[in-house]
Amino acid sequence: MATERYQQGMDKLKELTTPEAGKPTGHMEVGESFKGIAPDLTRMVVEFAFGDVYSRPGLENKQKVLATISALVAQGTPQIGMHVVTGLKVGLTPDEIAGCIIHLIPYVGFPRALSALKVAQDVFAEEGVVISEKLAEELKQR
Repeated sequence: MATERYQQGMDKLKELTTPEAGKPTGHMEVGESFKGIAPDLTRMVVEFAFGDVYSRPGLENKQKVLATISALVAQGTPQIGMHVVTGLKVGLTPDEIAGCIIHLIPYVGFPRALSALKVAQDVFAEEGVVISEKLAEELKQR
């Protein structure tokens, strides 16, 4: 039986992802792959991360996802790509995502930023998006 928090989390996930056949959370891994060893993990992720935290008022989805990407870049975790996809889904531009990662270099170091940029580059290629020509030209002039 789904709790109110679980339903709120699933509703938030629907805002952040595009459901796929057999995957109501789309590209977002919420613990389903661990059912064999942690059957309650999905419920915890959906209820807490999305039902409680992501559903809180005060920030727009774009801001929440950018904060998430920043935290994941700082930690150097493999979930960066999943959240870059989410960022594009909620309206972040490739310019904003790449710019955020570059902005983190003084705080997280080149290795983590370069790793995150590689992940973002791969996601952008998969999604068929690029940074804007205006930004690219502006950066070349610096």
